[in-house]
Amino acid sequence: MQVWGDKPYYSLNYYLKQEFGQKVYKLSLNGGMTCPNRDGTLGTSGCIFCSLGGSGDFAASPELSVTNQIEEAKKLVKGKINGKDITEKYIAYFQAYTNTYGEISHLRNIFTEAISHPDIAALSIATRPDCLADDVIALLADLNKIKPVWIELGLQTCHEKTSLLIRRGYSLSCFEEAVKNLHQINVTMVVHIILGLPGESFSDMLETISYITSFHKKGMPIQGIKLQLLHVLKNTDLAKYSFHVLSLEEYMDILISCIEMLPKDMVIHRLTGDGPKSLLIAPLWSSNKKLVLNRIHKEFKIRKTWQGKCWDVI
Repeated sequence: MQVWGDKPYYSLNYYLKQEFGQKVYKLSLNGGMTCPNRDGTLGTSGCIFCSLGGSGDFAASPELSVTNQIEEAKKLVKGKINGKDITEKYIAYFQAYTNTYGEISHLRNIFTEAISHPDIAALSIATRPDCLADDVIALLADLNKIKPVWIELGLQTCHEKTSLLIRRGYSLSCFEEAVKNLHQINVTMVVHIILGLPGESFSDMLETISYITSFHKKGMPIQGIKLQLLHVLKNTDLAKYSFHVLSLEEYMDILISCIEMLPKDMVIHRLTGDGPKSLLIAPLWSSNKKLVLNRIHKEFKIRKTWQGKCWDVI
């Protein structure tokens, strides 16, 4: 049985300690962006699962400068760890909405301010594949020469029927073009996948994982993945739907099967995720993140399995 540190999968914490020699924390920042799914370009309501915070409910206030956001976020981190494991290395994470959807001068200013901060070890930018124009790609290439740049792409699913239902707003060919362009400038790619989307079967979700891993075989490997449990949040269109919400047992079964299919060099940035408790409608079991992670780790041991167990036979 293969392990990475003390886990049967290649966790983000393990990767960061290997890469930077110590524990590194993410600081959620807000660049004051919107999204083509919200400003009328593609729609005005966002994806059906997206909260009013644009998936950045834990991000800082955009009214503060990037430097001030970093300093405030550092205080929050140090408060949570009660002075233990103090670190002076952080990842600047632009999380809310679509963070390459803006004037190139604004993007250059905020990203340069973040990456120039002495405590920032890497820059992570959440965005959409259809918001990576040539000038943005050129900017990312320049930033990547200063410090590592990660681009987090929200794919969610490879299935066209589901993408229409969730109002994703772009095609698989758009995603593939983005992967190719980002691969050419050698930035790290992290893809977001949602498990439990309405109407998707176990095999549908595994097909999405197979699609993601196919880029390894094409010579354009995707370096990281976020496996996200679907949360039903208040004030979202998803809350109006009637559909089967995964139980913890079902989620563990699907999640571990997905991880078995992943290449052993793909970093797992997230196993489940947690929505704000004040907004969470379902599944309520997901609100106890520590319990969920403990159950997942126990299930790995029971099954005597690990990341990549099935990769070599795919």
